[in-house]
Amino acid sequence: MANTQTTVPLFVANQVLTANQQNLSAGTGVPVFATTVTRDAAFGGSNKALAEGQLCYIEASNVVQYYDGAAWATVGPAAAVTSGLTCVKAETAVSAAASATADSIFTSSYTNYLVLINYTTSSTGFLTIKLRASGTSASTNYNRQYLSGSATTASADRTTSQSSYDPGFYTNGDYKASLRLEIFAPQLAQATNFISLNAASPAGYSPINMFTTGNHSTATAYDGLEILPASGTWTGTYAVYGYSKTV
Repeated sequence: MANTQTTVPLFVANQVLTANQQNLSAGTGVPVFATTVTRDAAFGGSNKALAEGQLCYIEASNVVQYYDGAAWATVGPAAAVTSGLTCVKAETAVSAAASATADSIFTSSYTNYLVLINYTTSSTGFLTIKLRASGTSASTNYNRQYLSGSATTASADRTTSQSSYDPGFYTNGDYKASLRLEIFAPQLAQATNFISLNAASPAGYSPINMFTTGNHSTATAYDGLEILPASGTWTGTYAVYGYSKTV
């Protein structure tokens, strides 16, 4: 977009300003960023420190935000706020990949997050999730309890001290599965809880469902996510949303 910024300039005495710098300031009034990720990258450090009352506009969610001294809060429009969800990671396509990673998506702007995944897997096994911090995936201390149903048969199981959280069942070929995953306070240095609902078709179009709850018991603050199959590759799309903290 023409108004999108990636930095917030701070001018010093006797600096020569370019026409582009002055036109950008005159044309926007407040900084315009593509996403909250580019917003966070532009502020901070010696160039432009955040201060209470700072304004910005986010193109991905079409909202105006202000900094309240501790976190970013949304001004409007009302429709964007009352929807309850803001996209923090745009829908991303994955093709025959061993894993997909999304970093810098969990911030203080939101407490809880929703991840939506549509996928197929190349081999039998679960689609799994790992939390990430500073580009590194955590591979210990995942625990889960699940209940699944196939035809008239129900089954349940619990696993502890695993290398990943396993919310999604495998699929065959073009029989796509869908996964709704909710992650609670991953950005805080405390245990992280999960709730997930999975609709899969591992044998033709015969559906099964799986409801899973779990946690990652390590008290670490995370900023990212890795999505990977237990073996082989996966193909599909995923997107990440933050639940609004304001009304």
